[in-house]
Amino acid sequence: MQAMNSKMSRRSAFRAITGGAVALAAVSGLPRRLRAADAAAGPKLKGRIHHSVCRWCYNKIPLDDLCKAAKEMGLESIDLIEVADFPTIKKHDLICAMVTGVPGGIGSGLNRKENHDKIVQFFERTIPVAAGQGYPNMICFSGNRRGMSEEEGLENCALGLKRIVPLAEKHGVTLCMELLNSRRNHPDYMCDRTAWGVQLRQRVGSERFKLLFDIYHMQIMEGDLIATIRENHPHIAHYHTGGVPGRGEIDDTQEIYYPAVMKAIVATSFKGYVAQEFVPTRPDPLASLRQGVEICDV
Repeated sequence: MQAMNSKMSRRSAFRAITGGAVALAAVSGLPRRLRAADAAAGPKLKGRIHHSVCRWCYNKIPLDDLCKAAKEMGLESIDLIEVADFPTIKKHDLICAMVTGVPGGIGSGLNRKENHDKIVQFFERTIPVAAGQGYPNMICFSGNRRGMSEEEGLENCALGLKRIVPLAEKHGVTLCMELLNSRRNHPDYMCDRTAWGVQLRQRVGSERFKLLFDIYHMQIMEGDLIATIRENHPHIAHYHTGGVPGRGEIDDTQEIYYPAVMKAIVATSFKGYVAQEFVPTRPDPLASLRQGVEICDV
């Protein structure tokens, strides 16, 4: 058995990852002007993960400023942007990897037939616009149960989605239903387990309908994250992050070991986006974002 002190602890590994940029800047062999240029350019990302960030987590920062910071960090996208903000992110050569704005929001979704017309009309207007910008995904929601059975919810969601997916297929945009926890943040939400989302995807039967796997939410509902991702990755188009408990920073103050989860995602040959969706708790929210990106850049 190897001596315990010869191995790096889990928390030490996290510190090594998040401190790497500082250590590199201190290398004495680099000329000062090169060190300064490297610092201005931001971290050198490995390229195996396409990085994004969710707008709502930084809504106190003007979108222009968030875009500038994201670009400097090597991010490619700002998630959960509505059509009105497309020109701003385009100006910074960023995309929106997950378009938002569907009427009804989280609680009033596709599991009720009376919501279908307005949701379908939204996607009929917005899918061509998103496709014209080259934006790959649009979010949708199951809605809350309110006493509805699982079977009825599946059937109603499938009926609504089948009205939309032909247009999504025509334009090459993927509709993504988000998996959310119903235990702490979204009581009564129906699509709260991976297996339910997979059943729905099978009923819809289109490559243009998949799941948005929120790692934070599924840790709360299911745990067993890596095995779930390995078994269900063909059904997943997009990932969100967040620290458990509390949805704060994703470093060693919380229970998910994100480097291992990211490596599992990379091992599935995933080519989509991973968006940071934690809510910063520290005085410098952009420093927290940079740290989260570095942790996930495996």
